[in-house]
Amino acid sequence: MNRQAQAVVLLLFGGAILKASITDLHLRYVKEGLRPFLLLTGAFLVLTAIFTLWYELRPAAGRKRAQPVPDPGHSETHDHAHHEPRVGWLLLLPVIALLLVAPPALGAFTAGQSGTLTATAESDYGPLPEGDPVAVGLLDYASRSIYDDARSLAGRRVQLTGFLSTGPDGGPMLARIVVSCCAADGRPIKIGLTGGPAVDVPSGTWLQVTGRHSTRRAKDPVNQADIAYLEVEQWQPITPPKQQYE
Repeated sequence: MNRQAQAVVLLLFGGAILKASITDLHLRYVKEGLRPFLLLTGAFLVLTAIFTLWYELRPAAGRKRAQPVPDPGHSETHDHAHHEPRVGWLLLLPVIALLLVAPPALGAFTAGQSGTLTATAESDYGPLPEGDPVAVGLLDYASRSIYDDARSLAGRRVQLTGFLSTGPDGGPMLARIVVSCCAADGRPIKIGLTGGPAVDVPSGTWLQVTGRHSTRRAKDPVNQADIAYLEVEQWQPITPPKQQYE
């Protein structure tokens, strides 16, 4: 792999990053707040590749003028056609993956293989916002249910959004992947669904579920973490949201 080939690979790699950053494709891999850094990285790689190609492909006379004057007393000869290991071609694999076969966001399979995220304990849980029902994140709901003894959920109808997963007893669960930085550190948060109309859609289907807090609890067999439940009043399938991670 010579420098011209390296520059082409770099150009494709930077272009793939820019494409993912300009569209919503990057949301499958990182949090939305990292988009500016991806844009800067992609632009830097593209500019570096363009400059390298210009330097390598400019007229021979210009390249000769830029070369240092050889030392007459130095008799060794050097090959100036620098070649790098062929393993560099492997950089094309993530480029092809991003451009042609972009993997989907983490979903039901990850939720089934990983233990539920431990709910976050806080010293004080404020009241829920106004609204009936009020939209609540799955992690927020689980934290209020487990660590606040559902005091802030009492008498309130909530609306949860996530994808359908299967619980340890075969029952339906609502899940969502929580990420701190990127998909590599993603962990599912699971909420059990009980009562109400039967949820008869395939696993992985995105749902909007309305209901009230349930006192039922369960243990995740993967990591023995507590799983909170929701008493379902109604549910409906929805289009997967643009931001699928919490």
